[in-house]
Amino acid sequence: MSLKKILVINGPNLNMLGKREPEIYGDQTLADLDAGLIDAFYGKADIVCYQSNIEGELVDRIQQANDESIDGIVINPGAYTHYSLAIHDAVKAIEIPVIEVHISNIHAREEARHKSVIASAAVGQVSGLGFKGYELAVEYFLK
Repeated sequence: MSLKKILVINGPNLNMLGKREPEIYGDQTLADLDAGLIDAFYGKADIVCYQSNIEGELVDRIQQANDESIDGIVINPGAYTHYSLAIHDAVKAIEIPVIEVHISNIHAREEARHKSVIASAAVGQVSGLGFKGYELAVEYFLK
């Protein structure tokens, strides 16, 4: 039995986890997140991690996934969540299911962060559960 391949994409400023607003995002780093997912799903899923601060690179990575036998994408688009029609359109253009994840509860933050333009293209959204939200998204794809 081959393992499901899950792509985890993190957008802008998530490379600053552990340093950026630890009262909101915690003190763990992006490396901690990636290693934790790989460890948690060892032998159950092939976790591929990617991060970029550049919108076009995120769009390219989403599009490339369509040709890589990816079974699901977990994406935290960062601030692009709230205005990137390019990422929305990339998610709509592929045949791979996508779950949008946010470490913080975007609905409990500044009003500008309440709306996600990505959500309507995704099969679901997990918000406010910290790193656990990523695990729940991966588990969805494994069911």
